Amino acid sequence: MIKIIPAIDLIDGKCVRLSQGDYGRRKTYSDSPLDVARHFEDCGVTMLHLVDLDGAKSSFPRNQKILESIAAHTSLQVEFGGGIKDRTALVSVFNAGAYRAVCGSVACTDPGNFISWLREFGSEKIVLGADVRDGLVAVNGWLEKTSVTADDLLAGFVPDGLQSVIVTDISRDGMLSGPAIPLYRELMEKFPGIQVIASGGVGSMSDIEALDDAGVPAVIVGKAIYEGKIKLC
Repeated sequence: MIKIIPAIDLIDGKCVRLSQGDYGRRKTYSDSPLDVARHFEDCGVTMLHLVDLDGAKSSFPRNQKILESIAAHTSLQVEFGGGIKDRTALVSVFNAGAYRAVCGSVACTDPGNFISWLREFGSEKIVLGADVRDGLVAVNGWLEKTSVTADDLLAGFVPDGLQSVIVTDISRDGMLSGPAIPLYRELMEKFPGIQVIASGGVGSMSDIEALDDAGVPAVIVGKAIYEGKIKLC
């Protein structure tokens, strides 16, 4: 059965959602991410996907106080991403209570560093974030497109024990238009030893069922929950 991981995206300490990764098209859903996290916990959720959008387009996480609060006041396992671009930031995120860290930009810009983190902290604690637009990976808060494909990115880390990757189709993110199932199928076929986690486009329970039928082990859901399209409890 596919695992549903609810998402909280943070800007200025508030719970927001973007459309297609556009910072100019954001909607605020709550001024209290902790209250949102507690609601998820009350619904039986065990893991939370927490994204620091301020940190993603800067050089260091900016919303660690929110991470600390959620980690201290809930039992949720928090996977945290956004602004983790050097070891100091990574350690600070773990010290703030993150269960695991999602690293994307650094994997493209400094793969040697990412590999060293996989080896030092373990592949169960380091998750690769592959945010894809028009077939190519985007970095720095989705603002910059690279010339790297998701296939190329994953292939570079397989020998070093990569276990999990979150793959987001940016064009679908926040649009409720359905997930990129062919992309996930392709990656699972090419990299059977890696857990491919879907993100972006989920708009209904039928989308989640389709991902489950395709063999996707987990999915991150944000806007569909906040808009009442999917109910956790």
